This record gives sequence, C-alpha cells and structure tokens, in this order.
Amino acid sequence: MTDTPELTAILQRLRTAQAHDPLPSWPVRADRLQRLACMLREQRGAFAAAIDADFGQRPVEETELLELFPSLSAIRHALRHGRRWMRPRRASTGLAFLPAENRLLPQPRGVVGIVVPWNYPLFLAVGPLVDALAAGNRVMVKMSEFTPRFSALFAEQVARYLADDVVVVVNGDATVAQAFSALPFDHLLFTGSTRVGHQVMRTAADNLTPVTLELGGKSPAIVGPGADLAKAVERILVGKLVNAGQTCIAPDYVLLPRARMDDFVEAARATVARLYPDLATSRQYTSLISDLYFERMATLRDEAAAAGARVVPLADAPADPVRRLFPPQLLLDVPDGPRVMREEIFGPLLPLVAFDHIEQAIAHVNARPHPLALYLFERDRRTIDTVLAHTRAGGVTVNDTLYHIAQHGLPFGGVGASGMGGYHGKAGFETFSHLKPVFAQSRWNGAGLLRPPYGPRFRRLLELLLRHG
Repeated sequence: MTDTPELTAILQRLRTAQAHDPLPSWPVRADRLQRLACMLREQRGAFAAAIDADFGQRPVEETELLELFPSLSAIRHALRHGRRWMRPRRASTGLAFLPAENRLLPQPRGVVGIVVPWNYPLFLAVGPLVDALAAGNRVMVKMSEFTPRFSALFAEQVARYLADDVVVVVNGDATVAQAFSALPFDHLLFTGSTRVGHQVMRTAADNLTPVTLELGGKSPAIVGPGADLAKAVERILVGKLVNAGQTCIAPDYVLLPRARMDDFVEAARATVARLYPDLATSRQYTSLISDLYFERMATLRDEAAAAGARVVPLADAPADPVRRLFPPQLLLDVPDGPRVMREEIFGPLLPLVAFDHIEQAIAHVNARPHPLALYLFERDRRTIDTVLAHTRAGGVTVNDTLYHIAQHGLPFGGVGASGMGGYHGKAGFETFSHLKPVFAQSRWNGAGLLRPPYGPRFRRLLELLLRHG
C-alpha cells in the first residue's frame, strides 16, 4: 500500500523533473512512446495471462483485440501525428489589431494523474497515458485493486521501460485511490462509475484540479423500423457479450419495434449459439470479475423477474458460481421500477423495450440521463438524422456497436451524467495540453491612439471601432 506522504513525494519528484524540462522536444516524447510500445509487445503474453488470472477466465484473443491492439494503434497514431500537434498554431487576429499576430502554443499541463478501472485495465491505462506523454507531461497512474496480478505486473514493467521521473504506477485499495485523487495534479483523468466519479470530482475540487471523467450509464441500442434485424441482433450481442458485458459502452438495453420482439429473441438465441458453442465449457466467454459482481447480476435478474419481467436464456448453460460464468439472458416486459432498468447493468443481461414509433424511442432515451454511448440500427437516412439530432450521448455508432471508441479522429468521452471531457488522438493531446494564447504586438501599431487623454481623435476612432468592430 502507498500512503499519502509517499504519493506526495512521488508527485514532487515528477514536478521537479517537469520543471527541468517543461517543454520536452518531440524526439524525447517519441522515445517515451516507443518505449511504451516496446513494453506492450515484449510483455504481450504476460499481460494477457495476468488479466486472465484476475478475471478467472478471459480469452487471450479478447485481451489482445480489445486492449493490446487499440493501445498499440494509439501509440502509432501519436508517433505519426504528434510532432504536428505540438507546433505553434496560427490564430486569426481582429482587423482592428492588425498587423499584430495571434498564435496558440501547446504546452504540457505538467503532472497528470490517471485512475484506471478494472474492466479493461491495460487499454484504460495505456490509452490516456499515450495522450499525456505525447503532450509532454509526466504521469502518475493508479491501477485497480480488483485486478491485482495485472496491476502489480504493469507497475513492475513500466518501471523497467520508463524512467521513474516520467511515469510512476501506484497500487493500493480504495483508501489509496482517494488519497491519489486528492493530490494537486495539473489534470486528473478518472474512468469508472458515476457514483465514484462524484466523489473524485468533489475531492479534486479542493485543489481546483481540472478533471476528465469517463463514467458510464445506460447506453441504449435503438433498432429502427428500417433496420436489418439479423445484422442488428448480431452486432448488439457482440457489443454486449465481449468481456461478458463488463464494458462501459456495452449496449445496456435495446429499444425496438413491438412487432419485431419475437424475431429479435429468436435471432438472439441463434446468434449466441453461433458465437459461443458449448458455452458451459467455453474458454472464449469471460467470467465476471468477482463473486460480488456475480451475485449482483443474479440479484438484478431476480428482482426484474419478481416485478413481472420475462427472463429468456440465450444459452442452455447454467450459471456457474465457481467459475463466475453468467450466461447471457434477455429480459422482456420489464417495468421501470427494478434496478436493472435504473442502474448500469455491466454484465450479460439485456432488457428489450418495445416502441410503436421512433419518436417513442427518442423520448425514452431523453427521459433518462445522457448515456456514454448510443447505438442506432437503421437504413433510412432521414430516421438516422432525426435520432442523431434529437438525442444526446457521449458518442454514437450507427449500424454497429463499440467502434466509435477505436477511432483516433474522434474524441471519446461522456456528456452530463456519463462524464465530461474527452481524449483519444488529437483530442487527447489537447486535453493534456494548455493551448496558451499569445498576442504579439507589431512594431508599428495604432495602440497609442487609444490611450488617454481622450480627445476628439480618440472619439472618432472609438466610433469607427464601435461601427465596424
């Protein structure tokens, strides 16, 4: 466990190092990114094995596809574009101030704190770390105590590949996380639940630490009247069932036309049989992270059933509390009261909600806190535009799920209850940079005409400015 004085000492060491090189050159930043990439390639197998052990069962293929690939891709993107991102940028100058010049100077914020959740511990550590290093910062990373094997290994390997005055990884329980969030960072990025996000923001406010909060919420999938249902079902279930639904942007529930409910159920059972044959013995279906989460999933289902919901298993496999394997299940006719319709599910339960026309689906989404993600399946352009114009969400994927998170050209983040701020690619560089505005006065300028004493000439100039300013 790391105590508060030790955390403060680490922060001070990083601050001192940053003060000695407040604006690292691109070769310095690129070297740090290349070292990080080297670590990921060389420790690929060890990292996947540690994550598998922490979950009890998570396929190597899932870890490499969903964590290793986007991490390496983010580094490649930053190495390709980072030199250009850090250049001074020209900004327009008001006509009245010409021939002066405006520009923006991207500067590192300083020392950045990153709080990592347990569900994707590799990618959600490396992703923001890449952006922070590309922007020239020093970084402290707090790993999750729910993935102890991977967290310890990651800390050990980061210390091997990167200098301890550039990146430091710390581990510990919730008390350490609270002390970490209370440090006076120059920027703090937290990924986790909305409930903990409230606490992090309150704690950071004591130091006026700017925060980026990547939270969660109930991300809907809307199946429009013109959707290709077979494709929609498969893509929704793939997005729902990778990592057994333990994904902050997993489809949380489905809104679909009432007349297509039975077709959805039938297609869903066929899809799960195809994706996970022999699910009871499959090594390609991920376990829930802990006994507590397994029990929560069963409780959410049972509460819904007690309130009148119909539970539809999508596989014949029984729940296995020893291996924490919880088979996917649909929930139909669920009233609004049960927690499964109010809390983020974060597991392989999928409620279906019927609508009679698309406006009802839009109203359902808008009556609830803004989600982190929204998925729309539809072929009609006008319907797509209507849904996009009349809903708010952190990000959207049309005719698929999850993929907006993997786009380096799109910022990733929430809105309202699902978070604030964003990162990935250039957006991440800017999150961890201060774009310092600079006004450079020209040698020859008219500023002297606007100083006291105010006489007739000043008043004529002022009228001109007010008329044409």
